[in-house]
Amino acid sequence: MLRHLSIRDFVIVAALDLEFDSGFSVFSGETGAGKSILIDALALTLGARADAGVVRTGETRADVTAEFDVPPHVAAWLDEQALASPDGDGVVMLRRVVDSGGRSRAFINGTPATLAQLRVVGEMLVDIHGQHAHQLLMRPDAQRELFDTHAGLTDLAAAVTRAWRTTRDARHAVEHALSRDRELQLERERLAWQLAELDKLAPQPGEWEEVNAEHRRLSHSANLIDGVQGALAALSESDEAMISHLNSVVSKLRDLVEIDPELGDALAALEPAAIQLQEAAYSLSHYAQRLELDPARLAQVEKRLDALHSAARKFRLRAESLPEEHAARRAQLATLDAAADLDGLRAAADRAHEAYLVEAKQLSKAREKAAKALGAAVTQGMQELSMQGGSFEVALVPLTNGAGGEGGGAHGLEQIEFRVAGHAGVPLRPLAKIASGGELARISLALAVIASAASPTPTLIFDEVDTGIGGGVAEVVGRLLHQLGRERQVLCVTHLPQVAARGEHHFQVSKASDGNGGTLSLVTTLDKPGRVEEVARMLGGLEITATTRRHAKEMLAA
Repeated sequence: MLRHLSIRDFVIVAALDLEFDSGFSVFSGETGAGKSILIDALALTLGARADAGVVRTGETRADVTAEFDVPPHVAAWLDEQALASPDGDGVVMLRRVVDSGGRSRAFINGTPATLAQLRVVGEMLVDIHGQHAHQLLMRPDAQRELFDTHAGLTDLAAAVTRAWRTTRDARHAVEHALSRDRELQLERERLAWQLAELDKLAPQPGEWEEVNAEHRRLSHSANLIDGVQGALAALSESDEAMISHLNSVVSKLRDLVEIDPELGDALAALEPAAIQLQEAAYSLSHYAQRLELDPARLAQVEKRLDALHSAARKFRLRAESLPEEHAARRAQLATLDAAADLDGLRAAADRAHEAYLVEAKQLSKAREKAAKALGAAVTQGMQELSMQGGSFEVALVPLTNGAGGEGGGAHGLEQIEFRVAGHAGVPLRPLAKIASGGELARISLALAVIASAASPTPTLIFDEVDTGIGGGVAEVVGRLLHQLGRERQVLCVTHLPQVAARGEHHFQVSKASDGNGGTLSLVTTLDKPGRVEEVARMLGGLEITATTRRHAKEMLAA
């Protein structure tokens, strides 16, 4: 669960450090005081998008750090990513820094991390239900995502999406082959001709460099022979050979060193020189034995060199790249041959569709079972939220192929549609067509509470999800959130005194002047008298009377 939140220079928050506990905690305060800003700051550490606008006016950067207890599955993920706390203290620190230029940096336990990593760990730690959640529920995709998540079907739904994409790509390959049949045939003929030419030439990797080197050697054989023989004569084969003279000098110096040891340095320098000259002579002699004039071989090399050069010019390539291009054209021709195999492509598309249907039907079966359970749970929640006689249904509307046959899409064989009857005797209608904002808010809240109860996320945040309700319904909402807080850590931003009175911990958010004409957001942890005053304010507005205080005490006592 969330233990600590530290905020520096975020929007209108200068510096704030909050400690949290388990159970149900509420945030209240006047409009514009910055209640939802605290949730936005926390969302930043969970990987939400950020820009320069989050930095408090006049400051260089915003800095937010959140500290959580680590559940076992989160600890395992951190170990896998090499992001576990080095202290082994069972906590994880998420930090986000955004500068005034909009650049963002993220850290997990002090180690630089990516936003994707923040989002992954954030989804395992916190579930945020925003104040506009009921509006999002008007969208079919939001209904499907909520339903599949609640039912634990996200992995199966992802497998269906992958299978659908495979089917789509296979069908596109068939359509592409049909539309480009003539073009593919011409391209195939061109590649077949080029490949035949290159097969005849059979260029080998590195051959161009080797042939050029051999050609240079053969074409300069006479010069090489003359030069090597001259060097051998100078070193060892002539009457005035350097090796003989040097050996004679070394021999004399050896005798002289016996007389005067100071000549030892000169002898030590000349002895290795004599050895090196002898080694050079051996090397030249070995080279000369292999060197000969070979006009026939030179003609062969020149012919091969010309063939490689002509092919490179014909195909507009560099000669050294001929082997790679040979292999590439063979692969291209194989691809075109496969693309021209319409029967094979159709068979592959049929197999992909059959595999998709297996996955999709499995998903449909699981959805059918989960739809009944969620419908019954939300219907029960509606009764508690003063919608007696109302009912809720998760309809699985089959998709068709346009000709009345079985269809399907990226998300399965059916469309998920939430249907609601607000009162007894009223027919079920799509949720998107409900006119009453209050009804929509209550149903959304029931869904949020039920979905959260089924989620393993340890911290749940409700950001003004009670908008549009009041009276007795507000008391029920407060009771539901309080019950949820017995099993999870629940944080709720609220404007309803009935909800605030149910909190086990109460934070008041207020605004004040920063002394420079700006506004600051402040947060106070309320004690019992402070809670009475705040609930009384929520009940009676700016003027707090003895009656509102008495009413506030009664609500808190209840």
